[in-house]
Amino acid sequence: MSLNSVLLAVGPGDNDRVKKMAQTLIDIAGPSDATVLLAHVFSPEEYESTLEQLNIDDGTDVPAENVARQHATIKTISEMLDDAGLTYDIKGAIGSHGEEVVRLATEADSDLIVVGGRKRSPAGKAVFGSTAQEVMLSAPCPVTFVRGD
Repeated sequence: MSLNSVLLAVGPGDNDRVKKMAQTLIDIAGPSDATVLLAHVFSPEEYESTLEQLNIDDGTDVPAENVARQHATIKTISEMLDDAGLTYDIKGAIGSHGEEVVRLATEADSDLIVVGGRKRSPAGKAVFGSTAQEVMLSAPCPVTFVRGD
């Protein structure tokens, strides 16, 4: 299997593992010279909250890509990818985290998805769900899971 396209998906819970996720992406995509897509998925509530936090809520529709580009997690990853000499594109999406990651990976014809998460008990997954688990079970390609500390 050749590796031509890698999608790194981040969301609201990835702040504590963003550097680890970026380094994993660099280690995988760099040697294969794969196209990289950084994706930040927002729930509708997270999107509105982020607009307020970034002071860009001017009453007009702001594309999710614009919000994603200004988000701290994407900025951190972008700096690391720039330092590593990787080229990338940034996408933003609003909706169900897992569904949107799978949709973006399908649209981009990704060969691999990189997602982060933390260890959860079976009861915790049953009650709160797991975006990473949903992506792993529904993805159109292999998924690399980066566990947080």
